[in-house]
Amino acid sequence: MEVILLQRVEKLGQMGDVVTVKPGHARNRLLPQGMALRANKANLAVFEAQKAQLEADNLERRSEAQAVADKLGNLAVTLVRQASDVGHLYGSVTARDIAAAVTASGCTVSRSQVRLETPIKSLGLHDVAVALHPEVLITVTANVARTEEDAAEQIRKGAAVLGTIEEMEEEEALAEEEASEEELEAQGEEEAAEANA
Repeated sequence: MEVILLQRVEKLGQMGDVVTVKPGHARNRLLPQGMALRANKANLAVFEAQKAQLEADNLERRSEAQAVADKLGNLAVTLVRQASDVGHLYGSVTARDIAAAVTASGCTVSRSQVRLETPIKSLGLHDVAVALHPEVLITVTANVARTEEDAAEQIRKGAAVLGTIEEMEEEEALAEEEASEEELEAQGEEEAAEANA
């Protein structure tokens, strides 16, 4: 089925393009959402008459989306989930969850705007694309953690927190002890070398 695009559609074309799509895609998405018109002489005439207005509306929506993108900057949303000891989630984080978290942070986003290829199934920091407009994409960091404290620690470290905070503090203390012991050994070796010289 041939349709005339009334706006830019990802992987199909720009506004005004006449493209061939599968009938189901046209009937179920493009036509009901006002993204396209059936390609015939009458609709081509209607499109040509409305082209300037459609372009102005598109430019206005794009500038509004860009303003929102500038306001959001590098947004990071925290999603608290239960997970195993090795960091695998019991369940997953979906586009709906991310859209709800972004909406809670002050910018209304629908799940269809979240570009998530597969659900997130592990703890950590995950970059997710959000399309505010077909021409304006932002990247949102989904911080998936067991608790709010773990989420803050993940932001600080830039990596997933797999154990509890107490376990991590113990590991850091042991690492510091080992480093100080190695420094003492190195100093002792230097002093011995100087004494022999």
